[in-house]
Formats: sequence, structure tokens, C-alpha cells
Amino acid sequence: MIQRQEEEAREGGERHATTRPLLAHARRLGRRRWRGLVWLQGATEACHGAAVELWRAGGWRAPLWVAPEGSQQVEETHWLVPARARTRLGGEHDLLVIDAVSCGAGFDPDAVAALAGTLCAGGLLVLMTPDDWGARPDADYVRLAEHPWRPEALSSRYLARLARLLAGADEVIRWRAGDVPCLPRLAVREVHSGVTVADGDCLTADQAQAVARLGRLRRRRPLVITADRGRGKSAALGIACARWLAAGESEVLVTAPRPAAVDSLFERLAALCPDGERQEHAFITDRGAVRFVAPDALAELARQGELGGAGRLLLVDEAAAIPAGLLGEWLEAFPRIAFATTVHGYEGSGRGFALRFRERLARTTPEWRGLHLAEPIRWASDDPLEPLVHRLLMLDAEPPEPEARADGRPERLSRDELAVDEPRLRALFGLLVQAHYRTTPSDLRLLLDGPGLAVGALMADDAPLGVVLTADEGGFDAALAERVARGERRPRGHLMAQSLAAHAGSREALTGRLRRVVRIAVAPERRREGLGQALIEAELARAREDGRDLLGASFGAEPGLIAFWRRLGFRTVRLGLTRETATGEHALMVARATGEGGERLLATLTERFQRALPGLLAFELRDLAPEVAAALLSEGDAPAFTDDDRQDAEDVAAGHREPALARPALQALVRHALARGVPPEDADLALLVAWGFQGLAGEALARRLGVPGRRQAIARLRQAVGVLLQELA
Repeated sequence: MIQRQEEEAREGGERHATTRPLLAHARRLGRRRWRGLVWLQGATEACHGAAVELWRAGGWRAPLWVAPEGSQQVEETHWLVPARARTRLGGEHDLLVIDAVSCGAGFDPDAVAALAGTLCAGGLLVLMTPDDWGARPDADYVRLAEHPWRPEALSSRYLARLARLLAGADEVIRWRAGDVPCLPRLAVREVHSGVTVADGDCLTADQAQAVARLGRLRRRRPLVITADRGRGKSAALGIACARWLAAGESEVLVTAPRPAAVDSLFERLAALCPDGERQEHAFITDRGAVRFVAPDALAELARQGELGGAGRLLLVDEAAAIPAGLLGEWLEAFPRIAFATTVHGYEGSGRGFALRFRERLARTTPEWRGLHLAEPIRWASDDPLEPLVHRLLMLDAEPPEPEARADGRPERLSRDELAVDEPRLRALFGLLVQAHYRTTPSDLRLLLDGPGLAVGALMADDAPLGVVLTADEGGFDAALAERVARGERRPRGHLMAQSLAAHAGSREALTGRLRRVVRIAVAPERRREGLGQALIEAELARAREDGRDLLGASFGAEPGLIAFWRRLGFRTVRLGLTRETATGEHALMVARATGEGGERLLATLTERFQRALPGLLAFELRDLAPEVAAALLSEGDAPAFTDDDRQDAEDVAAGHREPALARPALQALVRHALARGVPPEDADLALLVAWGFQGLAGEALARRLGVPGRRQAIARLRQAVGVLLQELA
């Protein structure tokens, strides 16, 4: 009995010998308002035992265990599956345990990026991994394993890179399960005197300035607030909402990619308005209300004229993750509007948002103003964890500024070399981030380890001027292709091939060998110089050399993008019937033949699409932007514009003929105008497309034109017919 007690005491002392230094180090971090990363390596059971001991010994207020399956030693309320990481945004934790060591567990980049921002000062992020982490893919690679690949057959360059960076980072706490942790020496810190915040509701001077600027929001003078995570921008919106309600504002509308993104806004609002009540997606007081409206619903209500108009106020949070087209619509619909967005984060790129949207802002509302929040709230400005996580996950990747007139040479880059060339990898990924608003941390893993993926670039010395990612698709056997086309199977991946089979009925798209452009990006300073064209022409040549049938791409249907691909000889083969949640636009697929089999396949696909297009525009695609509809109609063969058609059109223009009775002639006029080179974005042409092909009439047509009623709308329609007839005379 005595011997057993002595053994237990000795074991307890050994356990405390490993956790006691960690807890003391966490206290030292807390005094500096810093956070730390603990890299715990070893066998699964040993890592779990060490992490559980730390969990129990620390007296943590809000710990979180992140793993696909719970642990008997961890309360269920403190356990979270990685896929639900976003549900904790806005919350706070002082201990995060990330399980990447268990048999069914893996490293989820998006989950780690999202949760790292919830760790408060003095907190520890414990990452559990095997000793040989990076030697092979982990369980999370199942999301990369497209048919016919198996997860274990993929490369693991991404994980090897993470392990290499962690091993070389001086600020990391290294802990081999069963041993005493190796603690880093804390850097000498400069002492800064605290800044007094005059606004008692705000925690930093930056946040106070944001609230003050929001309070002075004026018509047609939008405010754009940018910040890294943890700077209190959403809370600033909440404080401003409370003050607007107190000042007599009856309603403030709020939108964001997800309701969870504005939890901080509503929490701060509730704290400042104790007489109010949170009701699902709204906060109601006797004075007024703040309501959350999802982006798709907001866009539809604004188009119908039910939201927006004089005096209305809209706040857009996480704007970088919302399509620029929707932001532009709201900019015109809401006189008072503010945008807030994360610059470097797990979703959306603030830099990309600024690059795409600044031109629209300057054109529509030249008096817009910007404000950047730099001072963090949950941790000190010199916290070592934030730059470490940014470096590991490339959250702060920025494209280099290329020399003004340097010419680029097309290259196919080795992913083995990219994985160990950090400067070049960061430059390439930075280009992708600024070009696409939904780039996530897991996209870096896709770039390095996605099967069938290739990286092309235009390089000027060591600086990338442009980058293109392509993925090979198709090659299914006939039996599998048939089952996929019938909807009986849905193998992972092969986006374009499977879409053409399911929606266009093409088995040949599955049995053929396709190559899809996944992403393409050009340095912002070098756009409109033909670099994008050079990238695609190089890929066309490679596709021919590799025996591919088609080179294709999928993107949100937008006139500028459609024009780019059409100039390169690509034809439309599919258009989605509904707007994509991610883009707010209809997904468009284009292709160009790169082999003899591809010529036949492309001819069939384009003929089927053009045959279906008029009927789709009249029904399912009635809400498609008329400029996009015109661009798609221009790809078809134009019917003859006969003398009888011209006479009917002239009768409409002169005011003698009811336009509806001459619809076939006006449809022929549209196609004739497109064939003669009238651009799809021409306002008169777009009006006739909306009326003649998409059935926009009556009050809906009047609202689109901004006129009082049907009579004025028909008069404008007649005018458009006359203008086109004159242009084609």
C-alpha cells in the first residue's frame, strides 16, 4: 500500500514537472498580454495524456479541445469538431488543444486560422502532431483526394513545410510527450506608456475613432473600415448601432457572409442597450431595431425596391467575402453605407477587396473615406503568436511589386521546389489572394498537394507577374460516366466534367480528357498588358502537348470576364440556373478545343447551350444581368434581319406598333446588332434583351428604368429601338 502511494506520488510529481513550467510560462506571457504556441509531438496516447494533464492543471476559464471525436477526459461542452470552428468566432478561449495526432484527426488549416483569433492574452495553443509529421498525408487530406486518388497516395509537401517552419521558429514551445517542455527565451520588450481612450465604450483609440467616424456617416460618403482580426471592428459597429438607436434611428440593416460573423456586433449592442431584446437575427428596442439580412435576401429585396432608398442605413461586415457585384448594388441602393472587412484572415482578402472595389467606389462615390484599425484588443501589439500563425498559414501573403516594364517568361513550376522556396511561394500565393475574394488557408495546401494540379507562372527574374493553376479532369470509363450522368454516382472532384455530364447530358465530357483553369491572377500593377492572355496561351500549348481534349474554366458570369475569355477563343458551354452563394453570380463555364476529339465535343456542347439559351432566359434566367445575357446571345448564329423585321422595328420606334406584337422582329434586331459589333453592355441593347428575351415588362421594367410607370417605360423602349436602327443603318 505504502509502495503504491509512493509510486503514485512519484508519477504525480513527474507530471507536474512537465506542466508546471508551461503554466509558469503562460503566466509570464499573460503579464505581457502575449500568447504562445505549444508544439506537442509523440505517439497518440502519450500526446493525449500530456495535453489532458495540462488541461486539468491550469484552471483554465474557457478551454477548447478541437478533434473529430471527443475525449472521455474532456467535457462535451468544451469539445469541438474542426468543421464547426467558425461557430466560435467572436468567442474567447485561454487554451486551445488542436488534435492532429489521432488516427482519424488531421490538420485543418481553416479551423486553426479561425480559432487562433479567439485565443486571449496569456493563452496557449497546443498543437498535437506525430513525431514524423509531414512524412505522409494526414486524415484531413481526404478532402483533397479527387477520384481516383486515395488520400494516402497524395504528397504531403504542405505538412512538411509546417513542420519545418515550426522547427525553425524561436518563439515555439517544443514539447515531446513525456519530456520536460523546451521553453523559449522571451525577447526583451520595450515598455510603452498606455494610451488613454476618451470614449468609455471603446477599448482602443483605433476603435474609438471608428465609432466616431461611423457616427458622422453621411449620404453618398461611404466609410470603409479595414483591420486584421481581433481589432474590434465588429464591436465598433455594435457601439455605433447603439448610438444611432439612441439618436432616433428607427432601423439599421446589417449584412455579412454568415450570421455568426456579426455576433460581436449584437453582443456589444446588447451590453449598451439593456432595455432591448435579441430576437433571432434582430435586436429590438422601443426606439428602433438593428436587423441582420443575409446577402442574397438583401440583394433580392433591394432589386425589388423593398429595401434601400432615401435615408436608409446599411452596415456590411466581412465585406471582402461578399461578391463585389453585390457590394456595388448596395452602394447605389443605400445612401448611407459602411463596409468593414478583415485584411488578413481565414476568409476573404481585404487587399483583394480594396483592389477590386476601390475603382467602383471612386467612380460611384468619389468622397468615400477609409480607416484602418491597427491596435489589437485581445492581445498586445507585439504578441508573438499572431505573426507566427500568419507565417505558417500565409494569412498575410502579399504579392510583390514587379518592375514596371519587365517582360515575363512562361514557366511550369515544380511544386517540390515551391514547397521549400518560401519567398517564391509567398509571392505566388499573394497574387492568388489579392485576385480572389474567397481564398482560404486550405487553398495553400491545395496548391502544394492537390492531385492533378499544376502551377504555371509568368516570371520576371524571381518575381511572378502572373500565376495560373490548372487541374486535370475526366478520363472516366464509359460505365462510370453513365452512372454519373444519371446521377447515381458523384465522385469527388472533376468539377467541370461532372457538371457538363449532369447538366448538359454529356457523357463525353467525363470520358474525355479535360483540363480546367482553377485560378488565374496577374499582378495588379501589370493588368491590361496582355499578361493574362500570355498565361492562357501557354496553357493552351501545354494542353495540346499533353493530349488534352479541352481547356476550360468556370467563373462568376460577369461581362468583363466573359469578354476576356471570348477574346481568347473560348465558348460558353454551361450557365448555372441559380446564383452561386460564393459569388452572387451565375456560374459560367467556357472551353476551347485543344485536340481533335475536343473539336467535336465543343461543337456539341456549344450547340446544345445556344439551343437552350432563349428558353432559359425567358424562365429560369429571367434575373440574369441583361449585359451577361447579351454577351451569351452574341455567341450564337445570328438569324437574318429581313426587310419585314426592319419595318416592324421602325413601326415600334415611330410609336405606331405595340412592341409585344413585334417581339420576334425586335429579338432579331438584337442578334443582328450583336453580330454587327454593338457591345453587349450597350444600354439600349441591354434594355431590349431584358424586355425581349427575359420578359421584363410593366412595373418591373419601369423600376429598372427609374420611370414612373408602364407608359414611360414603353416610350424608353421605343427610343432604344430607334437608336439601334440608326446605328445599324
